[in-house]
This record gives sequence, C-alpha cells and structure tokens, in this order.
Amino acid sequence: MRLVFYGGGDEDENISLNHALIKLVKSNNPVVTYIPACSYDADIEFSYFARHFKKFHISRMINFPADIPFTDILLREVLKSDIIYLGGGNTFYFLKTLKEAGLIPKLKKYALEGGILSGLSAGAIIMTPNVKTASFPSFDCDLNEEKVTNLSSMNLVDFEFFPHYKNSIRYEDELKKYSNKINRPLYACPDGCGIILDQDKISFIGKNYCFYKGKKILLKAA
Repeated sequence: MRLVFYGGGDEDENISLNHALIKLVKSNNPVVTYIPACSYDADIEFSYFARHFKKFHISRMINFPADIPFTDILLREVLKSDIIYLGGGNTFYFLKTLKEAGLIPKLKKYALEGGILSGLSAGAIIMTPNVKTASFPSFDCDLNEEKVTNLSSMNLVDFEFFPHYKNSIRYEDELKKYSNKINRPLYACPDGCGIILDQDKISFIGKNYCFYKGKKILLKAA
C-alpha cells in the first residue's frame, strides 16, 4: 500500500509532504481526486488545493464531495485516480458521510489494490482502525454532533493517528494516558508533519512522535 498521513496545516506548510506524495506516483500525467470532509465551502478548498498541486505539473483533478448526490460514472472516474486525497474537517461528520455513501469499503479496496490514498487530519484518521483520537483531548477535539457511535473506520494500518499535535504537557499527558489503553502505536503529527507508507517502508516528514504504553518517543525524520 501507498498511504500518506498529513498532521494538518496549509499547502505552504505541507510542501515536503506533497513532494513525497507526488514521488509515489508512477504515471506521467496523474489524476488527483480531492474528497472534502464536507461540501460546504468545498469549492473554495478545492481551488486552493488545485492551485498548489498545479505547481507539481498536475492538471487533471476532480473535486468529489461525498455528502451530495453523485453518479456511478463519476465514482468510477474517482476510483481510477492515481491519488485520492481525503481533506480535513470534522472527523465524525466525514466518517458518517463516507459510510452512508458506501465509500469506506470502496476506498479501502482502492488502497489495497495499489491506489495512493492520502489524508489530512480527519482524512488521515479515517484511514486508521477507528476515529477515537478525534474525541480528545477535551480542550481540543472534534464535536460529535452527528452522534456517531460506531467509530470503526478503514483499518488500513495497525496504528492510530493524532493530527495537529502540539508539544506541550497538556497534550503529552492526554496521549500518554490514551496510549496505555491500546495495544498499538499512536503517532502524533504536528501541522506540516506526517507519515509516508510505501509498501513495507514507513518514513516520517518533520518532527513526529510515537506514544506507546505511556511512553513518548521522538521519531527520526526521513
């Protein structure tokens, strides 16, 4: 599998990650699909996204909000893309939208069959086993206004993901506490930082951390 996890931030902060994402592509004329977390303001988000990726000589892009009706023809084109990029936003709303549209199994199949799947913040969390990390810490979490109770997600990797990490005692205490409750690594990535998974190789861009069984480990960047 080829997956890219973005901790957050704008396109200028994510230049290194975007470079790494594009390097995974084998096509000379790739198609990139942007799936926003919500259709509200999606056109504005897509225009920023498209303007930035044009700097990488990518001209074929699709904007695909999943919370408005779409045709089977459009979906087929999306699933033929070289890269699918899941945007940031409210994780619970995004998960509910993707499940109701029947897209979780389709996106998982896309990734398992060789498509490059990437996600920013909420989009990155959705690629992991569940979205529990969106619900804490209490002072900086996504509101679950959708009352989503089934927090299971794509389960493409055997780790959990915490975006927008800030290297402070408050965050550290919360993540150490949570890491003691789970039996897999919890990767915490600040804005502009992230994870590249290329087949069996995992690498890190920027200053990322791993929390495991109450311990905090600084990860070596690529």
